Order: sequence, then structure tokens, then C-alpha cells
Amino acid sequence: MSRIKEAFKDGKAFIPFITCGDPDLETTKKIVKEMVAKGANLIELGIPFSDPTAEGPVIQGANLRALSGGVTTDDVFNMVKELREEISVPFVFMTYANVVFSYGTEEFLKKASEVGMDGLILPDVPFEEKEDFAPMCRKYSMELVSLIAPTSNDRIKMIAKEAEGFLYCVSSLGVTGTRSEISTDLEGMISLVREVNNDIPCAIGFGISGPEQAAKMAKISDGVIVGSAIVKKVAEYGKDAAPVVGEFVDSIVKAIR
Repeated sequence: MSRIKEAFKDGKAFIPFITCGDPDLETTKKIVKEMVAKGANLIELGIPFSDPTAEGPVIQGANLRALSGGVTTDDVFNMVKELREEISVPFVFMTYANVVFSYGTEEFLKKASEVGMDGLILPDVPFEEKEDFAPMCRKYSMELVSLIAPTSNDRIKMIAKEAEGFLYCVSSLGVTGTRSEISTDLEGMISLVREVNNDIPCAIGFGISGPEQAAKMAKISDGVIVGSAIVKKVAEYGKDAAPVVGEFVDSIVKAIR
């Protein structure tokens, strides 16, 4: 069983997202350790990028702060290597095709694998273009996580059939950011997945703002992804964010289990 799938084996998985290097990499490391201590099962690490098209203003702001602090992809690799000395939960990178291409796809995946990454999410790469990355991911044992959106209808089954790691179910159209209400027919989306692939865990993300919403989403899925709500706290508390994020993660983990 892949390490990513293992994250889902003990009940509902909690998957937090954080932008690496906002406000700096030392703080990112503290936050990751705190999130794991409070029960996160898998961590999504965002590599900062100048044009993060899937993101709303909160995560865009985090990207800009990290980049203006001079954080590079190599710095992120080094940080992961250090975290791996004491943390064993799976890590997946969430970044953009351009970041991988400009680094050199093979070089990027080789390094990611060497430092202990388990997978990669590229929100700007449609399913039809995933073969640009999939062979290299396979070569270096990195799972390429696919996304399905409310508009994927006839494509959901096709994507689900080939999905690896887990399936990222996008809860609402538009960019990332917290939503007061999520009205998508997520149960319908997940039942289409189940028709063709019973093995792939489905985690819901985009727009989950707190424990109550997380609990609702966990009822219909295998896991919950929270990004903007965490990144907001980092923006507010800066270098002192780790304990605050820890408390928030604790409240969500308790709510979904």
C-alpha cells in the first residue's frame, strides 16, 4: 500500500496545506511539526510561485510573502529533508507546472523523491496533459494526485480510474478560499468515483473554513483538506503562528473523527 493511501487507513484523514516560506522556512517547519503533533495525517506543502492561478487572495498573498523573502525551490527541498529526520507522515507538494518545468521535470522529481516527498499535485495540469509528468513521477515513486471538480461530470470516471494516492475533490468552482457554504453535489461526485474505483480515497478541499464544515465534508468523504483557513492564521500571527495553527488543527481533527 502506498504511504499516501496509508494516511487514510485509520478513519477520516486530515490534510492541511501550508505555503512553504511564509513568513519564513523556520516558521513553516515549526507549523508542520505542530500540525503533525495535533493529528494531521498527510501534509500538502505549497512551493511558492509568482502566478498561482488556482489560488484566492489568501494563498496568493502567502506566495508573494515567501517569494519576497527569497525562498527558492531548493530551499524547500532542504527544509523537507530536515523535517524528514523527525516526521514520517506523507508529504505531497502542491505547486504549478511551471515550477516543475523550469527546474527540469526529472531533476525536480528525483530531488523530491530523495528528500522524502510522496506525491505531487499540479492544479493547473488537466488530466489530458498529465502524461507530461506521470512517467517521471512513476520513475521516482512519486504519486501524481488528480483533482476532480464539479464540472468534471463525464470525466470523473475517467480520472478516477487512473487516480493515484488519493483523489482531490474540489468542493466549489473558482479559486481557493474559505466559503460560508458549500453547495456542490459532492456525494454525487464521489459515487461516480466509486463506480469505477473503490480503492482510491477521496478527500474534499477548497473552501472548508472550520470544524463544523469539516465534519460535514468528512461524513461523505475519506478525508478533508484545509488550506486558506490555515494560511490566514499564518498571515495574522506570522512567526508566532505555530501554536495557533496547532489549536485550529486539533479542533478540526476532533470534529472529523
